[in-house]
Amino acid sequence: MSDVAIWIYILECSNGSFYTGTYRGRDIGTRVGEHNSRKYANAYTGRYLPVRLVWCTTCETINEAVAFERQIKGWSRAKKAALISGDYDALPGLSRNRQPRDTSS
Repeated sequence: MSDVAIWIYILECSNGSFYTGTYRGRDIGTRVGEHNSRKYANAYTGRYLPVRLVWCTTCETINEAVAFERQIKGWSRAKKAALISGDYDALPGLSRNRQPRDTSS
């Protein structure tokens, strides 16, 4: 059994924005270090250094991680902040497509 994990993570950039990514490796700190060392200077994070890891989890498969990454990238800033702070109960109410239903008819 390998001790390599499949990570999904959120970084906070120096401009206050969030960057979501995936990484396959033993230590998520390695990936954060790669971002901060300008290994990906042409990437979004390369323009807004330093970055800081604010949330991460592991997934069972790369497909699961990529799907979750895409899902998070579509979320509002408020919903990402709720995830980061661990306020999981707030997540459904922060969905962009949640509109009050008109039940008067």
